[in-house]
Amino acid sequence: MNVQDFKSKKKKNQKISMITCYDYSFARIIDETDVDCVLVGDSGSMIMHGAPSTVYATVEMMAALTKAVSSGIKNKFILGDMPFLSYRSGLDSAMRAVDLLMKSGANAIKLEGVNGNESLIEHIVNSGVPVMGHIGLTPQSVNAFGGYRVQGKNSKKADKMIKDAKKLESLGCFGMVLECIPSPLAKKITESVSIPTIGIGAGPDTDGQVLVLQDMLGMADGMKPKFVRHYLKGFELIQSAVNDFHTDVVNAKYPLKDESYN
Repeated sequence: MNVQDFKSKKKKNQKISMITCYDYSFARIIDETDVDCVLVGDSGSMIMHGAPSTVYATVEMMAALTKAVSSGIKNKFILGDMPFLSYRSGLDSAMRAVDLLMKSGANAIKLEGVNGNESLIEHIVNSGVPVMGHIGLTPQSVNAFGGYRVQGKNSKKADKMIKDAKKLESLGCFGMVLECIPSPLAKKITESVSIPTIGIGAGPDTDGQVLVLQDMLGMADGMKPKFVRHYLKGFELIQSAVNDFHTDVVNAKYPLKDESYN
């Protein structure tokens, strides 16, 4: 899949599947699946490093994660996330971050929000770098939002979000993520723009869907946002496997003779 395929899929009414990935091992597995594209999200700061929010992600961290993923991905489109404030510290600083992510193996970058980012988005696009926008709940602004809350619930905020979506299209974005917004609003935005919308907590009418890999695999014990579907009981399965290993070790059942060198 390449950047031109995104709009083509929207025209053909073909849904786009996207999954996050942060490391080489999972990247190799995902590369052999049918999923369309991979997002190296700043959520990696939470999933891989235990940070309380995506605010803690850095450019260096995102570059390292992107490089690890791109080492294992050979047949998928890779999006690299621009971390918190990396594109609000001046054009030179922002472009250095873009350059680092692209040279770490990203095929495009994603950044959150519209207001104050217009000229930068246009500059990045005109520099030959595909940009995916992100509106709705933008996790890097969690402190400004006062928590992880559904966005666009009243008509004024919904109208503003529709305008933002059209602005992202006019600035040259090839697609956008819609996060945690009411389904009817996501449907309206999707119908209002010619570029594809990728939903997460935005209902079934977006042009595609993205999930955090570890959420989809049920790796976070006791944590399940409304929009997440577990396709595997990963936490329980891995916990059980580790306990089986422990049991075999303490009972001298591992390694066996045929698992040892003579």
